[in-house]
This record gives sequence, structure tokens and C-alpha cells, in this order.
Amino acid sequence: MIDSHKIDYSKLDTLNVSRETFLELDEFREMILDENKKINLISQNTVELARDRHIVDCAQIIDLIDENHLSCTDLGSGSGLPGLVIAIIKKKQKSKMKFFLYEKSFKKSNFLKKVINKFELNAEVINQNIFDQKKLNSDLIVARAFKPLPVILDLVTKNFDDFKDIILFLGKSGKSSIEQSLKKWNLEFLEKKSVTEKDSIIIKINKVSKKK
Repeated sequence: MIDSHKIDYSKLDTLNVSRETFLELDEFREMILDENKKINLISQNTVELARDRHIVDCAQIIDLIDENHLSCTDLGSGSGLPGLVIAIIKKKQKSKMKFFLYEKSFKKSNFLKKVINKFELNAEVINQNIFDQKKLNSDLIVARAFKPLPVILDLVTKNFDDFKDIILFLGKSGKSSIEQSLKKWNLEFLEKKSVTEKDSIIIKINKVSKKK
């Protein structure tokens, strides 16, 4: 049994995340670490820091998600970061938001399904390459450690017929990737500094179009 008093999620104190939610998030973290011994879900360099580097890092976007977001697509979900972290929080908030996790790896997809079943999440795994999917619709699109910003913008504008917002984890190279993208793309976005990594940023894009 995980002792909630020994779990340090203090970096999320200002966000709408309950202590009961922390327990499930930590159970999810332990599932990742256990599965990571069999298949490569997270870097070995981050195993000891997994709570901060992965769970807290993903959870910090929860206040960027609007009430009118009723569907969320996670591009290249991998170990469920950030999709399943947000799904766990949303379940605790009694949200009806549905999550679609695209993951082309069969083994990783099976792990995602195991997590969904354990926590009874409103989520579905699509064991397909997201780049092969067309005419997609989603209120919210999220991605973390997936592809460079220009590649994601191209994917979203070509493969999605409709979406409201995109939330992306850009890391320490975020500023430069935004500058490069603005040369070819018209973007309207909000920028947030990461609570887990100095100089890393997260952006929420609400309008995107390619410059003519």
C-alpha cells in the first residue's frame, strides 16, 4: 500500500489535483517502472526521478485543459505520458472526457490497455501509426517527447479535420523551435514554464495555419 503522506507532489499544490489522485498516479508510476524492466518505456536515467520527471511533468498541464474538451488524442502515447496521467486526474474530477492513445508498438499498446483496465479509465488504445490515420477529430491534442514541433504541426493540419487546442511539451529547445516554426506557420498560443525542468516550456496552441 502506498502511503499518501510519503508521496511528494508539492509542485502540483497550485493545481486542481487531489491527494487521492496522487495515490493512483503513484500506482501508475510503479506500473511503468515494473514494465520498464521488460520493455523500454522510459530512459534508465530517469527511473529514480520518475515521479518528478514523468508524472508531475505530465500532470502540470491539467489547468490548461478546458471544460469544453471532451475528447483528447495523445500522439505516440508510449508509456501513457501524458495521456494516462491526465486520464487518471480527469477520472477523479468526474469528467466525461474520452482519451484516444495512438501507439504503434504492440507491446507498449498492451501495457497501455493494462493500465486503462486497472484504473477503469475512459480511454482507448489505437495500435496504429498516427501518421497513417486521416480525417481525425479531437477537441484536444497532446504530445510529449514525440516529434519536433514543425512535424507535429504538419501532422495535425493534414491528418485532423477538426480540433480545438494542441498542448505540447517542448523541452529546453522550446524557444528556438517556436522561432523556427513561426517562419512557416501562423500560430496563436499560450506559453507556460515547466515546474519540473528549468528553461523547459509547454505551449497551448489554439490556432495554426501554414503561411502562404
